[in-house]
Amino acid sequence: MHLVIPYASALSDAAVQALGTLSLPNLERLLARWTVVDDASTVDLPDSGVYDEYALSLPHERLLARLRGWPAHDGLLPFAAEAARRDGFAPETGSGWGLLTPAHWHVGHDQVNLVDPATLELDEPEARTLHATLAPLFEDLGWTWHWAGPTRWYVSHPSLAELPTASIDRVIGRNVDLWLNDHPGVMLVRRLQSEVQMLLYVHPLNDAREARGAMSVNSFWLSATGATQPADKALAADVVVDDRLRAPLLADDWSAWAEAWHALDAGPLRELAGATGHARLSLAGERGARTWQPAARPWWKRLLGARGTHALPVLGAL
Repeated sequence: MHLVIPYASALSDAAVQALGTLSLPNLERLLARWTVVDDASTVDLPDSGVYDEYALSLPHERLLARLRGWPAHDGLLPFAAEAARRDGFAPETGSGWGLLTPAHWHVGHDQVNLVDPATLELDEPEARTLHATLAPLFEDLGWTWHWAGPTRWYVSHPSLAELPTASIDRVIGRNVDLWLNDHPGVMLVRRLQSEVQMLLYVHPLNDAREARGAMSVNSFWLSATGATQPADKALAADVVVDDRLRAPLLADDWSAWAEAWHALDAGPLRELAGATGHARLSLAGERGARTWQPAARPWWKRLLGARGTHALPVLGAL
């Protein structure tokens, strides 16, 4: 098994404090006995030679793209097309697709933050009304408009194959301006976001939502763009992605995040630490990802390993 654990670390002060409370004996036992075999942050390095927390694609997304055999270009990992296939659509290889997520942008004193779309509790009738309302804005540009679920809409157009976009998980809870670059295609997206905001500001559906105390739907986020890859470039059956850390991390619920880490350590990591032969573990944070596997080591490394390997420095470096 190749176990991939995204959202294993974060860079905020609260996250660093939460890291310091973790007790992960099985992870530390594994790290002491296994060796680093890979570093996903070295894939498709920019000119600076390193990625940082402002790369458009998350480290685990780059890792999973590479495991699929995709070109791992920042902001151009076509997860939308792959998800569309699972939803019954048939994107052609090389075509451009994107995931369009209805969202609430919270306007603060000096910045605009994207609120986690999961908190909108958008039901299907409301979502279909919004979907139909916004369709002409995109269709007038020649973009094809697809429905898959209340917060899962797709658009397709050749330009999306080359339009780099930030993963929505990069943006949740953060200033949207940091993730809207100056690519010509992004300027069009900015214009569409402005038009959507003006259209939805006076929409009766939002009046009704606000009257019952729900957040309005006042914008959208476009992500997961890139050239569609062949359908046979899928994850191997032995790759398991355990994303239980995602929800508490995005919610800044560090107590729940620590509990999820302890459950991982007591469950999958305990099982993996006892594995022999072909097994791998990948941990990913905001800046990078690293992969370990069992390996024969000289006696002096075994002696050092017996003394333990602390997980905190490893996680803090991701």
